[in-house]
Amino acid sequence: MTTLKQIKEPVEAHIKNFEARFKASLKSEVGLLDKITRYIVKRKGKQIRPLYVFFSAGIFGEISERTYRAATLIELLHTATLIHDDVVDDSNERRGFFSLNALWKNKISVLVGDYLLSRGLLLSLDHNDFDLLQIVTESVREMSEGELMQIEKARSLDIGEDVYLEIIRKKTASLISSCLSCGAASTGASPEEIKKMHLIGEQAGIAFQIKDDILDFDAGSTKGKPTGTDIKERKMTLPLIYLINNSSYIERRRIINSVKSHSHNDQKVASLIEMVYDKGGIEYATERMNAFKSEALRLLLELPESPGRHSLEQLIEFTVNRNS
Repeated sequence: MTTLKQIKEPVEAHIKNFEARFKASLKSEVGLLDKITRYIVKRKGKQIRPLYVFFSAGIFGEISERTYRAATLIELLHTATLIHDDVVDDSNERRGFFSLNALWKNKISVLVGDYLLSRGLLLSLDHNDFDLLQIVTESVREMSEGELMQIEKARSLDIGEDVYLEIIRKKTASLISSCLSCGAASTGASPEEIKKMHLIGEQAGIAFQIKDDILDFDAGSTKGKPTGTDIKERKMTLPLIYLINNSSYIERRRIINSVKSHSHNDQKVASLIEMVYDKGGIEYATERMNAFKSEALRLLLELPESPGRHSLEQLIEFTVNRNS
């Protein structure tokens, strides 16, 4: 399998430039804020989102200053939503590091998230990037709706596959869609081309999230969080939904009761994981994941051949073959 490092190579210089610009966009004269934003920069992840932006731009034209601004805008707004998510979830850890609220408490974390949102808005307004701002703002709206849908459904745990797919389309896929849409828009692509990239992002994003769900059941993965974390957080993911849909009425009530009332009982969680494997939940989720990936690639391969298209194809493949 092509590694992420190899996938990054064609845009390595652009990634370095982006990192410098993103860091500069966080600068503040407030000492505490500057200290916290330096901490944010140090714990940045794999830079998947900027890659989506750059590869999409490469399909339709050249990576420009506007492309850098698109990538920075997305990263600013996404980082803000992650900070707010950690406050909402009362999470003390993210990607193996302490979360902001664990170190600086909720009030400061919320204000830092608000600051990042304002920086993203100003970055776009200062350069009249209204089209980019509209794309990303739509994504943030959908992400918020997806989170609220998930919270609402977690109370009853009554989630069918169609509802699950709508939640992850909003929560995860909308962000990847905005990356591809903004990348294309930054080069002056047509509305039809931007719409197509949005659809590709949706399909790839859904596949990405299903892979995440599968990894949570995989004791051999290097995901960096304990197996069964989603169950412990009472999240209904595709392997578990498949188990429920293919169980008798009595088994279904027992499974839902285990998730609802015994999600922190390691023995009960281990039993549910075993049942998911025995019923074929992982195989089914993998099949659905590959179907969404294949549709993303089918749409992508309708576009003219280019280095950007090839790199984006590799990145989509990587998202479903990764082990973390």
